[in-house]
Amino acid sequence: MTEAAAEAGSAHPVRHRDRVRRGWTAGRLRRHADLASVRAARRLGAARRWGSRLPPLAWEALLPVLLLVNILTTHTPRGLPVAVALTAALALPLLWRRRAPLTVFAVVTAVAFVQWLVGVQLPADVALLVALYTVAANAGRRGTLVAGAVVETGVLLACLRWTADGAFLTPFVAATAMVVAAAVLGVNVRTTRAYLAAVEERAARLEHQQEQQARLAVAEERARITREMHDIVTHNLSVMVALTDAAVYAQHRSPERATAAMLQISETGRQALTDMRRSLGVLRTEEPDAERHPLPGIAQLQALADQMCAAGLPTGLEVHGGHTRIPATAQLTVYRLVQEALTNALKHTPPGTRAEVRVRCSASAVTVAVTDSGPCPPLPGTAPSGHGIPGMRERAAAYGGRLRAGPLPGGGWGVHTRLDLGSGGKVPA
Repeated sequence: MTEAAAEAGSAHPVRHRDRVRRGWTAGRLRRHADLASVRAARRLGAARRWGSRLPPLAWEALLPVLLLVNILTTHTPRGLPVAVALTAALALPLLWRRRAPLTVFAVVTAVAFVQWLVGVQLPADVALLVALYTVAANAGRRGTLVAGAVVETGVLLACLRWTADGAFLTPFVAATAMVVAAAVLGVNVRTTRAYLAAVEERAARLEHQQEQQARLAVAEERARITREMHDIVTHNLSVMVALTDAAVYAQHRSPERATAAMLQISETGRQALTDMRRSLGVLRTEEPDAERHPLPGIAQLQALADQMCAAGLPTGLEVHGGHTRIPATAQLTVYRLVQEALTNALKHTPPGTRAEVRVRCSASAVTVAVTDSGPCPPLPGTAPSGHGIPGMRERAAAYGGRLRAGPLPGGGWGVHTRLDLGSGGKVPA
């Protein structure tokens, strides 16, 4: 086995598949970690929303009852009707604070101002703090500042009216601290809610991107399999048909040549089965035969040329420069390009056509040129078509190459491309 064949054999598809799978798995794990964290945050947000609804509804319904009980036990019968009415007017609107926070705040503030005018002190004034908290949790910064300023003004008026002489500062500071605490808690709830909404949106976006990437990966894999199956099946069947025609033609005049052609057909069929088994081994991890069949490369071009000669297309091969350092995937691309170009020449040119293959290797690029001496323009109805040339363009584009295929000025057909080894390239098979 030559050095080039040994290198091509060492880069078999299972090892390459493992390397690709490890990179793909690492990226997939990172995406799954992001999605897991985002989904956890989403579930936390849903739990918080669910947990933040039932308890407030319970105590909001219970708050007016507690306040009324407090009024009944602490006020005299003479001032009881006014206290009950003001308490109900302060506490009952809180039941609608989530639907209309600004409206509820305005109502509670107006009732509190009437209370201040009447001169009745009530524990139901805590409704102002609840309304302020609701505004801070649902309105913007400007609404929170306005509501806080209104409540602070009410605190100042209440302290000026009901505090004893010389005791103004302590109740004013305490009440101001409660106002600030209510506003800060509301702002914190609003910020947390906005963060959770952003996290949920990011989760949905990541899931959508993952679905798109999965669809693109499936489409790319289908295109890759299509190219590979086209190259394997079309080439080997074309060679087998040509050899069969030659065997039928020579079976009476030259039995030895017919026998040689039949043996070549058998060998081509085995090669097709080997290529199919190798491709299935790349796709299926449980395929053991893939490890025994290395990817074809530049070293196998001579065997390909001999096969085409046996099929009736004399083919010359020139390889310049060392190819032992060329990556296995790039060598496979070169092999498939030459194989497809020669298959097209075998199918679409008349007998007597000769093909020439020139491959020039360097550390940075590989140049491939395949020409034939067939009629130009091609015979009617025999122009290369189908998936062959588009597949060749896709393979060349994976290495930054631009494939040119068309008639030559002096007659014949030519295919030329240059593969940039520095561009990496995707795995074509």
